[in-house]
Order: sequence, then structure tokens, then C-alpha cells
Amino acid sequence: MIKQKKKYIKPKNLFDKSRIDSDKGLTKRYGLKNKSEIWKAESEINRIRTEAKKLILEPEKQALFFKNLENRGLIKSSEASIDNVLSLTKETLLERRLQTFILKLGLAKTSKEARQLITHRKIKIKDRVITIPSYIVKLNEEKSITLIKPIKKEKPAKEKLNPEPEIKESAETAAEVKESTETKEQNI
Repeated sequence: MIKQKKKYIKPKNLFDKSRIDSDKGLTKRYGLKNKSEIWKAESEINRIRTEAKKLILEPEKQALFFKNLENRGLIKSSEASIDNVLSLTKETLLERRLQTFILKLGLAKTSKEARQLITHRKIKIKDRVITIPSYIVKLNEEKSITLIKPIKKEKPAKEKLNPEPEIKESAETAAEVKESTETKEQNI
């Protein structure tokens, strides 16, 4: 079995206060599990940027590269240029995650609930059940995100058929307690 490589690079300065604060904000905003998900998004954006830099001198390959990014929803067809690709940020990639889409569509109230729906196999795209919250949703898949089974809403509790016996029992027990306290008081 071949050992998999990490898909991200840790920041050079792990204890930089400003980076930690910005990462906390992103983690909370997108409902990320840990900081490595931010680093993975950043590494993916850096990989896209380096590929775009290599393609500056090869315009015939640029069209295919831009088409790929358009299908992934990272750039629009009208914005297809190397400058726009180089200006991509990790937030643009985090916006394309399945977890974020479920929250935007209103299928979940919070990002944590969206993550839970995905991991519990309640979300499907077209005919496939997706269990990866960091799945990047393509443009043609946006409209086909659905819940497998609708979430059951809590129903109000049904009224008990015989509420009177419980009241009688509680009245009897109250009378018994009162009698026992009166007998104790008389004994004292």
C-alpha cells in the first residue's frame, strides 16, 4: 500500500496572531472541521495559480484550462483571463464546497448541521450520494443537490387519552403526604 502525501502545506509561521484570527473567522463562517481544510483550499488555489503562470506563454492550452475552471465554478466565462485566475482566493474555493451550498440552499440551518447531513448520507447530487463535505460542486451540479429523505419536523405531543387518572393519583398522593405530615405533627 502506497502512503498518501498530504494535500496541503502548513504555514511557515504557525503562531502568527493575524493568521490565526483570520483562520478562526473562516472556520466559523464555513463550518470547517479544522485548520487543515483551510490549508488544503489554499494549496489548491496555489496549484491553480502556478498552472496559470505556466500557461501564459501557451495560449492554445489556455482555453482548455479556462473551460475546466468554468466548469468548477471558480471563474465566469466572461472573466476568463490569466489575471482573474491569479486573483483567486481561498474563499472562492471554500464557497464552492458542498457544505456551503447546502447552507445557501436552506437545506440546513447551520454549517455544522450541513456537515452532519452530508456525513450521514442524507444529501445526493443527481443520482450519487455524497459523503464528503469538502466536495467541490460543479456548475452543472448546483441545481441537482437534494435531500434523500426530508427531515422530519417535530410534531406537537399528542394529548393523553386519560389525563384524569393521573390527576386523581397525584391528588391522592398529595392527600397521603398531607395526612402523614399531620400525624407526625400530632406525634411531636
